[in-house]
Amino acid sequence: MSIRNNYNHTLYASYVGYITQAIINNYAPLLFVTFSGEFGLPLDRMYLLVTVNFGLQLLVDLLGARYVDRIGYRKCVVAAHVFAAAGLAGMALLPMVMPPLTGLLIAIVLYALGGGLLEVLLSPIVEACPHTTHKASAMSLLHSFYCWGHVFVVLVSTAFFVIFGRESWRFLALVWALVPLANALYFSRVPIAQLTEDGASMPIKKLLTMKVFWVFMLLMVCAGASEQGMSQWASAFAEKGLQVDKTLGDLAGPCMFALLMGLARLLYARFGARLRLKMVMAASGCLCACSYLLAAFAPHPVLGLVGCGLCGLSAGIMWPGTFSLAAARCPTGGTAMFALYALAGHLGCTAGPTLVGLGSGESLSQGMRLGTLFPVLLLVGLLLLGREGEAR
Repeated sequence: MSIRNNYNHTLYASYVGYITQAIINNYAPLLFVTFSGEFGLPLDRMYLLVTVNFGLQLLVDLLGARYVDRIGYRKCVVAAHVFAAAGLAGMALLPMVMPPLTGLLIAIVLYALGGGLLEVLLSPIVEACPHTTHKASAMSLLHSFYCWGHVFVVLVSTAFFVIFGRESWRFLALVWALVPLANALYFSRVPIAQLTEDGASMPIKKLLTMKVFWVFMLLMVCAGASEQGMSQWASAFAEKGLQVDKTLGDLAGPCMFALLMGLARLLYARFGARLRLKMVMAASGCLCACSYLLAAFAPHPVLGLVGCGLCGLSAGIMWPGTFSLAAARCPTGGTAMFALYALAGHLGCTAGPTLVGLGSGESLSQGMRLGTLFPVLLLVGLLLLGREGEAR
């Protein structure tokens, strides 16, 4: 069977799409301390880079709810990868030809356009694949590739910096740009099905009148904030807050976070059909709150790093789990529903790291304490959901 008729290739391209998302969201945070030293930027200003990235992805999610179906999945997903490649290349090149902060922000704008489109598109593309059976497990497996991509980014980047020095980060950014460039070509050839038939999707206005829709929006905000509040600051927290060596800190902080988050998603993909998703998410919310508190109050750096890792394990199922609960509760929500939930998730991805960053003016531990707010709110959302969104 050729690539154009084999939906396995659609899944593989979608997996690489989430690896691309991991690259654009997690390479720059490894360099916050480097950017601060090389460009003379205060460390607590680094939250601006995160805010612009996820804030623009949020705007793209909002526009995607209206226009993705009209333009077409294939054109949008190919364009998303091209934007991602341009942003990563721009990160390496633009700070050399203009004020560094301006160059970094332009690069982030470019790859945020790609990241926003990827988040809108990849979940419905996989949901629409005709040969997937247990949708919640398929969604969890898809989102696990974000985690494996995160681990890959941290491991390769750490090894590269040890061998060539952190001052060579620009070259590695250009290498990372090749991943979305290649996947753009791949996505131009694979088969892509529509999530619903033309005209069968629920109108956005009707979605907005459903109380359960807004509960899912709250869950998505909390899922994104719980995940990225730790993920975006784990490297800087290990290096500055825990006074851990850069290499060890990246391996035991963001790398362990991503590895355990991927493991959680992989385990749910394997055993999810036997579990009640809402109960798994409730347990995850409790563990996530405890992990933030452990990172904040740990009397020893090792325990602080354990908190970072446990946060990844606990946050792993939150984002794909909310998508699965929502898709089961509203199967005719269509692309617009996924786009609006991606918007809420990216609002959380903006709010979480921003709140942690703003609270870190005194100390990064103070910022971690503030991060506890979001898993607690997720538990509140699950209580509000009741049994309406139960999915298996």
